[in-house]
This record gives sequence, C-alpha cells and structure tokens, in this order.
Amino acid sequence: MTLLDVVIAIVKVLVLLILAPLIALVFTYAERKLLGRIQQRMGPWHVGPMGLFQAPADAIKLLMKESLTPEKAERWIYLIAPFLVFGPTIAVLTGIPFTRELVAANLDLGLLYVLALPAVVIIGFVMAGWGSGNKYALIGTARMVAQAISYELPLLVSVLGVALLANSLDLTVIVEAQASTVWYVVVQPTAFAIFIMAGLAETSRTPFDIAIAESEVMGGPLIEYSGIRWAMFFLAEYVNVFILAALSTVIFLGGWAGPFLPPILWFALKTGFVVTFILWLRATLPRLRIDQLMALCWKVLLPLSLLNLVVVSVQAVYGWLPMIALVPLSVVLAFWFYRRAWTRLVMRPRPSAPRDLPTPATAG
Repeated sequence: MTLLDVVIAIVKVLVLLILAPLIALVFTYAERKLLGRIQQRMGPWHVGPMGLFQAPADAIKLLMKESLTPEKAERWIYLIAPFLVFGPTIAVLTGIPFTRELVAANLDLGLLYVLALPAVVIIGFVMAGWGSGNKYALIGTARMVAQAISYELPLLVSVLGVALLANSLDLTVIVEAQASTVWYVVVQPTAFAIFIMAGLAETSRTPFDIAIAESEVMGGPLIEYSGIRWAMFFLAEYVNVFILAALSTVIFLGGWAGPFLPPILWFALKTGFVVTFILWLRATLPRLRIDQLMALCWKVLLPLSLLNLVVVSVQAVYGWLPMIALVPLSVVLAFWFYRRAWTRLVMRPRPSAPRDLPTPATAG
C-alpha cells in the first residue's frame, strides 16, 4: 500500500465521519416533520424557516450540556461504551456501495461484513448498562440484548436466499445481478419483509422499541448518559436507520441501477423511500410487549425465513420445475403462520393476573 492509498483511505473515513452527523440532522428534522403532518400538527416551526434550524440547535444544546458520570459507575466501561456503539456504525458505512465507484471499501465478503459488525454494538450497550451502576439501566440492557440477539437469526437467514440467487457475498455483484435480471424484492418478498422487521428490531425502532420506550420513565441502558455521550447513542440510532434503508436498497431494490437518472440519484430515491416508510411506521403502529416481541421472532419470522431459504435452495440446485409444487405449499404455510402465529401469539391480549377474591365475613 502506497502513501497515496493511505491518504485516500483517511479522506474516505473523514468524509464518513462528517456524513454521519448530517444524516442524523436530516433524519431528525424529517421524522419530526412527518410525524407532525400525520398527527395534524406543524412539527418544528419556530427555529429558522420552516424549523430547519431546530435540529442544529438541538445538536448545539447537547454539545454544551455537561456530561455527568455517576458515582457508582464503572468509570472506564461507562466512558468507552458510547464509542463502541458509534464506531462500528461508521465502519459499516465503509462497506456499502452507493454506486459502482462510490464505495469506501469494496469487499468480496461485503454482505457478511455489514451484517457482522452491528453485533459489536450489542457489546457497547451491555457495557453502557453495566457500567452505569444503575439497576434500571441493567434491566433495559437485558431486554435490548435479548431482542437484538434473537432478531439476528431471521435477519441473517433472510439474506442467505439473496446470496444464493446472486451466487456472491459481494454487494456490488448483488446489485449488478439485479440489474441484469429483476429486483430481488420481486422474487424474495418474504425475505424483504423479514429483513425490514428484523432490522427495525435491531435498531430498536417502533414498534420494537422495548428497551428504550418513550412512555416509560427509564431510558433503557442510556438512563445515566447525558450531553455528548448520550448524543453519540442518538447519532448511532439514526445512522443505523440509514444503514438499514441503504442495505435494503442494495440487497433487494437494485441499488443504484435504473434508467435515465444518474446512479447516485437512483440510490438516493430508493433509500429515501425506505427511510420514509420506516419513519411512517413510528406514527402508525403501537409498541409490542416483550412477550409479543419474542413470539414474533421465534414463532413467526424465524420459521418463515427458514422456509424461504429452503425454497431458494431448491431452486438454486434443481431449477424452477420443483418450484411449481413448492411455491403453493410455501404460500399455504405462510398463510397458516399468519393465521395461527401472528393473530394468536402476537396479537393476543395480555393475560389477566389472578386476583384474590374477598372472603365472606364470618358471622359473630
């Protein structure tokens, strides 16, 4: 590696470090405006024209706030946790191809790389909850870790079918394979739905924001963080939303491929559509309970993702002829999962706790 290659790599990392806060600012403003319109209110309005300066004002406020360290905290664990959550998020951006040329590092195992790095973020949240020295932060950490580890399985299994269809783990090859055939969302709609739901659970977005719920007093593993340290967690969340939308675009929506328009514009339009859908869900879906969350993962999404993988494997090995019988069977099983698992396990009412019946008064 020459000195020029080192300089180019450093410049790419610096560009991503600048891009991440900009993504968070834009998404914060877009989300608040979209939620305001859906809920028939204005959203940010007073700071700047149409409230455009509200997000930068909030960022300046967080930078100026004092960062406190709890007395009972494990100091070094408490301080390192935000960097361990924010760092892998930036590293994932280096492996996402925005166009054929616009990519920081084009990796042969790019799909494995961008799905493996977010697992490191879980360690950061564990350190944040444990190092805070707060029992409520530790409870929120336990819920977040259980949720993230559970939804890793259907997330990974859902993209294996795409890897089989493209015969590669290179994200650039996956996009080019869709450009020469058809978008994989057409032949893999079940995998696309599973990928979006599991990705929302990985990023703790509505309706899967169990650990950090706005209606609760405690803030999950972040309850003891303030100022710039809390802002790093907040920044990582919105960058993860962009990463989920960008990966959905690359893996299922053909990436930058499209007629007439420049490749980067096609990528931006597709990613913007997925981001808008993710933000829209926050205003339309209620939050799941923890039992509904786990039931959805283990009894609905994981079996469906395995069934989808079997269908794609049969097609890859034996061709399309066995699919004539396998596809209707898959549709029937998917409908059965929806009727039995979703409606009875996920949408079931909360079980009522037994109450002690009053004892009749004895006659004196």
